[in-house]
Amino acid sequence: MILDKIVADKQIRLAEAKKLVSPEEIRKRAEQKRKEDMGARCFYEALKKPGISIIGEFKNASPSLGTIESKLPLTKRMEEYNASVDAVSCLTEEDHFHGGLDYFEQVRELSPLPIIRKDFMIDEYQFYEAKAIGADAVLLIAAILDDAQMKDYYRLARELELDVLVETHDEAEVERSLAVNPRIIGVNNRDLKDFTIHLDTTRRLSKYIPKDKVFVAESGITSDEDVRFLLQSRVDAFLIGRAFMEVKNPKELAKHWKSL
Repeated sequence: MILDKIVADKQIRLAEAKKLVSPEEIRKRAEQKRKEDMGARCFYEALKKPGISIIGEFKNASPSLGTIESKLPLTKRMEEYNASVDAVSCLTEEDHFHGGLDYFEQVRELSPLPIIRKDFMIDEYQFYEAKAIGADAVLLIAAILDDAQMKDYYRLARELELDVLVETHDEAEVERSLAVNPRIIGVNNRDLKDFTIHLDTTRRLSKYIPKDKVFVAESGITSDEDVRFLLQSRVDAFLIGRAFMEVKNPKELAKHWKSL
């Protein structure tokens, strides 16, 4: 299964990271960053306002798509995002999505928007690391965490003043995720076991998402028809990667989809 391979590779990367920067040092860096950035940006507030919000993603590759050839240099893309989207997602997974911490830090320097570190978070070290590099939010994937991990990691993230997007893909994962009382809950239309996409996943699960949660639809949004379809499911925000990475004018596309 693809997901098992990604997690296994992440464990190897984590062991290497801890040799370069000790857990004690990364905690110090996270605390220093927390003091510097107090109240600077809020991922949750960026998404909860009236109307549809858009999270524009930086994604260089994926197991399903292979390498994604960006139509814009990083600086130009960030200018386009800054002028049109409400928050940013940046992949930091190295082996399968070709991301990295240095890539995230480049994005961070170019944008005042809230940024979520999108990765496969399986160790508390990663949450301190996320804070240290300037993330405003992190992703918790229900499919790779047990109930105790979700509870502990959610609490740790909030203690670090990080917002949390809890990602689900089926009814059981929604139920498990709601047990931690997240402010933001997402439905990934991509099955992380085989990376197939079914937009109806968001519609099917929407009835289980309480109205007081910020509800995010993730993956597979590539056309006006997709946007209109998902808007019928009471979503508050879209997380969009491939569609923006493969066009020369993500600003125009984002503004167009917000107008539908």
